[in-house]
Order: sequence, then structure tokens, then C-alpha cells
Amino acid sequence: MDTTPESTINNRYELDQMAEGFSAFVGSYPSFNRTLLLDEWRETEYNRLDANGQIYLDYTGGGLYGESQLCEHMELLRTSVLGNPHSANLTSMAMTDLVEGTRKYVLRYFNASPDEYIAIFTPNASGALKLVGEAYPFTPDSHYILTFDNHNSVNGIREFAKDKGAQVAYVPLAKPDLRIERAKLNGILNLADQDHNNLFAFPAQSNFSGVKHPLDLIELAHGKGLDVLLDAAAYVPTSRLDLGIVKPEFVAISFYKMFGYPTGIGALLMRRTVFQKMKRPWFAGGTVNFTSVQGNGHYLAPNEAAFEDGTVNYLDIPAIKTGLQHLEKVGINTIGNRVHCLTGWLLENLLSLQHSNGKPMVRIYGPTDTNMRGGTMTLNFYGPDERLLDYRRIEELANEKGISLRTGCFCNPGAGEIAEGLTKEDMIAGLNDGPDLSLPHFIQVIQHRGNKSAGAIRISVGLSTNFADVYRFMRFAAGFRDKTNMNIGEVTFDIQSCRVIRDGS
Repeated sequence: MDTTPESTINNRYELDQMAEGFSAFVGSYPSFNRTLLLDEWRETEYNRLDANGQIYLDYTGGGLYGESQLCEHMELLRTSVLGNPHSANLTSMAMTDLVEGTRKYVLRYFNASPDEYIAIFTPNASGALKLVGEAYPFTPDSHYILTFDNHNSVNGIREFAKDKGAQVAYVPLAKPDLRIERAKLNGILNLADQDHNNLFAFPAQSNFSGVKHPLDLIELAHGKGLDVLLDAAAYVPTSRLDLGIVKPEFVAISFYKMFGYPTGIGALLMRRTVFQKMKRPWFAGGTVNFTSVQGNGHYLAPNEAAFEDGTVNYLDIPAIKTGLQHLEKVGINTIGNRVHCLTGWLLENLLSLQHSNGKPMVRIYGPTDTNMRGGTMTLNFYGPDERLLDYRRIEELANEKGISLRTGCFCNPGAGEIAEGLTKEDMIAGLNDGPDLSLPHFIQVIQHRGNKSAGAIRISVGLSTNFADVYRFMRFAAGFRDKTNMNIGEVTFDIQSCRVIRDGS
């Protein structure tokens, strides 16, 4: 008589099924076998994922750090005496060497010549973008042109532009792939007067749809006399950005999205040719060569020092070099290849999901193949009655399975509004409720205006994702076959905004 526990039998069955699925997967994506070093890292650098039963699918939200990164950085802190770099004492000079060494390494990593670019340390990509917005010399004759597909921190620059009287114009996206409408972009860029300062902003990779927008748009804009701001935060964790080939005036990045640790440090890479015309609206400690209270004047410091307000996060900055070296050990092309393979498999399997009545279970916003796209997939589930399943409830159910995904609008309202079919009238209907409008209430407004969504589910794969992660997510996704909102239950908490603060009691 077989006395093997049922749970053990089920686990064996799942492992057998997964092994069979993996065999079919590598048959379709044989280049995955060239990324097996990352499976070794999963067992050494990232073993806490499996030890804690976690399936992490939020790499666009933030990367994960390897254990060796922490060990190297902690050893530096444990064995060194390091002081504030704004001085010439021994500990300060030691720290200055580490900070400046990291700065040079950042430029080298992106193949940005120090004769052409400076690297400014910021709190994050948003901090980098704010520096551009507040200091760019917009005038009433300027144009700020940006795509619908942009992070809110890029959208926010329009407030600086409008305050200085500049014209703001958005370039639309084409459905269903949510790519930039090239012909319309060309026409909008032609509106800019080349005799004035004009700025064009777009993401190298969408944090909403995963679309990789073509980097030749940089030279297109240059040819029409515009400066270019490239938001590279979602792009550089899995793709090579070579600033020896493409040369935007500004590049914004967040290092934690690349390699997890440390948080709280980003960078603005700025071309020296544009540096001279930037006009900072204030000065701070560390940004001036000289200032006087009685003389009521100041002179900004040269180069990156003019933009690094106060004391930089100096103890964590050396961990940036460690993180970049961590990526170089495996190679960004290896990471990109793995992401390409896993993304392709996920897209194929998500699109194959059907209810018993033949209705599709999933709608994907953006490209449904791997051509010019990264590992970010945004989607919603629908019931057999074709009604939208509450994405907030799906996130709760994912939590019960140890799956970390992300829901909401992902700070990219333009792409979301286009993807989900929201109209200008829909948005005005919500905005007319006033500043107390919350996300749950806006969802109700939109639902009353039709079977539309005011948010979605985002999954994203990255450096430490393995086949088991995506296989188990697909098992979870398949569990919504023939399910309606009534079957899955109601959401137990409301997210009032993009910031979630849970009661610790």
C-alpha cells in the first residue's frame, strides 16, 4: 500500500509537468541555454527567493540585489573610515576617491566619453528628471514635446515648461502595440522653432507596455534642432545603452532598477554642450564655488557639482560600481537574452488562455510578440461573460501564492489611457470630482461609463527570473478559467493612490 502523502504526490506531479514544460520551452527558445549562469546565480546570489517561497515578477518596479554585492559593500564599510567628501581631511579624501571613481565607472559603463558627458548623482531617476525640468531654459518661444508613453516624472516637466510660457505638445500612440505614431511625431517636431530652446522627451523602454521605442528618434529630433531627454530607467536593466552611438542631451537612470542595491541613488547623464545653457533656479551646499550673504550673490560650481545639492549619498555610492561590475560578470546581453526568452513564452501562453466558451481570458496592452519590446507585460483578466476581473483582487490572490506582481496605473497615465480606451471625456469626468478624487472612486466612475479599466496588472521578468517562476505564474493565471468577479470574491482593501501605507497594528 502506497502511504506517500498526497501533498508529496502533487509536488512530484507538478515537478514532472514543469520539467516537461521546460523541455518544450528550450525547444522553442534554444538560446535560453546560453543563460544558464543565471540559474547558478539563482542558487547562490538569489537563493532567498526560493528559501522564502517567493515568485518575484516586479523587476520594472525594482531589481533584486545579489548577496555578493552586499558582502563587498559591507566589507568596504567595515574596514574603512570614510567621511563627508566636502573636505580635504584624510577620511574625506578617501571618500572623494571612491565617489569620483564610481562616477568615472558609470560613464565608462555607458560608453560616455568624459569629454562629452558628465554624471550627476541624484536620489533616483525622478530626481534626475526634476533637475532637467527646473533648469532647462524654456521661454515663451520654446516647445516641450513628449510622448503619451512617459513616466509621470517626465510628464511633470510640463509644469516647469508652462510656467515659463512654453508650448507643450503630446505625441500619440498607435493601438494595439502602443508604439509612437512616427508620422505624427514628425509633424509635431516640425512645430518647434530651431532658433529657440526646445526639448523632446521619450522613454527608451515603456514602463507600461514594455515597448522599446527606437533610439533613432534622438537623431530625428536633433535634425530638427531639439534637445533630447531619454528616460532610460526601464531600459538599462536588461539592454545596452551606448552613448558613444546615441547621444541624447540628457539620460535619466535609477540604479536600484538595474541591480537592486542601493536604493536612493540615480544619475543624470548630461552632455557638456547643453550644460552651459542650463539655468538652476537656486543653489545649495556643495553647488557653489562662492556665495555671499552681504554681497547677495553666488557663483555655481563647474560641471556635476553645480547640480548635486547638499551632500551626496556618499557611503552608498561605491555600491553603484559594485552593482555595475555584478552585471558585467554575466553580461547585459545574457540578461537580455533570458528576458527575451521568458517574455516570449509568457506572451504565447497568456494569449492561449481561453474560457470553456472560447472567450479569451487575458487582454495584453502593447506588443504580443518579442519584437522591439522588453520584459514588461501589462494585462487584465476577463471572465467568460467578457467582464473585467478586478485587478486589485487578483493581486490579493497572487499574494496568497507568494507571487509579487504590480497593479494600478504604474505612474504612466498616458499609455494607460490609450491602452484601456479611456477618452478625454472619461478623464474630465473623474477630474471634475475635485482634488479629493481617489483611485477607488475613479474606478467606479469609469466602470459606470462602460466596461473599461482604470488600471491593470503588470508582470516583469529580470536578471534572476527562472523558468519555474513563469511556469508557476501561468498555473496561477490558468486558475481564472471560467471565473467571474463573483467567483473570485471582492477586494478587501482599497488603494487610495499610488502610495500604499498599511496599518502596522
